Amino acid sequence: MPIMRDKPAGRLPGSLSEPDLVARAAEGDEAAFEVIMRRHNQLLFRSARSIVRSDTEAEDVVQEAYLRAWRALSGYRAQSRLATWLVRIAVNEALGRLRRKSAEVIPLEAAMASPEPEIQAALTEAPGRSPEQAAARAQMRTLMEARIDLLPDAFRTVFVLRAVEELSVEDVAQALDIPEATVRTRFFRARSLLRESIAQAMDVALDEAFAFDGERCDRIVAGVLARGRMEGLAGKA
Repeated sequence: MPIMRDKPAGRLPGSLSEPDLVARAAEGDEAAFEVIMRRHNQLLFRSARSIVRSDTEAEDVVQEAYLRAWRALSGYRAQSRLATWLVRIAVNEALGRLRRKSAEVIPLEAAMASPEPEIQAALTEAPGRSPEQAAARAQMRTLMEARIDLLPDAFRTVFVLRAVEELSVEDVAQALDIPEATVRTRFFRARSLLRESIAQAMDVALDEAFAFDGERCDRIVAGVLARGRMEGLAGKA
């Protein structure tokens, strides 16, 4: 996957090697650490996001991971790639948050007896009825409808009657006045075309999954540098 490199800090030569950047950052050169962050921001964000499943929390994880890394940078001995070392720190931070959250989960018996309206609403709400789930289903339905519309006419009609309306092969054959073998063949082919079409759409969407724009990159960098100055991690301009 591509590594985010937008808006590099302009105070350092672009030819600096990774060991040089690490050495400078370990000595408190925040410009060097900014370069390190901008090179690895997207990688760490996507790693954290895959665990915590929240953009906002993933940003927090990445910032905490960078601060942990900055504090420990003097002990980094390049036994693994810097990117690997940073990802491990971010993953551990994300997993730690999940463990802390799971420890805060209210036991079911206590939740059922709780008078809190929010807890009772969560227990009684029908599954799949949340606004987020409804929006996701609507998006999936729109994608499916668009891809079905792209099927050849003969295949599309058979697919809709069989898969959407759930008519039997015999009923579809009678409705369209075609042999049952033709219904089976067209339905099989329609499903294959639909799978290929959706797979192509997914391949394109995967490139843009958990989008990491310049604004988020700047926000993470600014937050880490500000806290790093407060902790005395940045010793050089």
